Amino acid sequence: MIHQAHQSNITSITDLWKVYGQPGTNVQVKALRGVSIDFVEGESVAICGQSGSGKSTLMNLLGCLDRPTSGSYILGNVDVARLDDDQLSDIRGRHIGFVFQSFNLIQQLTVLENLEVPLFYQGVPSQIRREKAERLASLVELGNRGHHRPSELSGGQQQRAAIARALINDPLVILADEPTGNLDSATGDVILRIFDQLRADGKTIIMVTHEPEVAERCDRVITLKDGVVQSDERNPSSPALDSADALK
Repeated sequence: MIHQAHQSNITSITDLWKVYGQPGTNVQVKALRGVSIDFVEGESVAICGQSGSGKSTLMNLLGCLDRPTSGSYILGNVDVARLDDDQLSDIRGRHIGFVFQSFNLIQQLTVLENLEVPLFYQGVPSQIRREKAERLASLVELGNRGHHRPSELSGGQQQRAAIARALINDPLVILADEPTGNLDSATGDVILRIFDQLRADGKTIIMVTHEPEVAERCDRVITLKDGVVQSDERNPSSPALDSADALK
């Protein structure tokens, strides 16, 4: 079971607002309106809601790709809402792993080179980069595809490579934006089983999805509507995977 008392909040947002000005007008769009959420270490959370609900804005703020208009965002023990651009970039590189619907792999690089990119920008020596990349490629069952380029991989293999890249810095949080959106159902299930296993291993995963079957795999489902939290519920049907069986 998860959500036990000894587990700590890995990240918290409190009274988070994001207001955009419409270019050329005096109109202001309140994309998020006083959102407060605690995310517990070692849980998977689905963020759901219709288009315009605020879920993409929330993910951009959680990923330190944007700043809130007001409110606090504690990641680990740092209020990242108060950081400047360089500090935000450093937090992104060290503490957040991203998995996108469109994979976002660099086409000119091999799988292993793609995995090494975040470590390269941190100045990690090449031998250590390669050892980490090879270990994570094996973890997502791409050990024999490490020297292939993305164009030589299937969609599912590219997404597995993207997950391995997201793990390369041992992030505090993995943010996944519609991670199965470009995949067929069987391939998508392979990706979800990897996420199940990562959660069972203690990773915190926050996932935007519009697919009910994906949300059902998560420990919690948070639904946004018009920039506010409409519901935040634990999911009794989520697979409580606590063993290495998830990838079998």
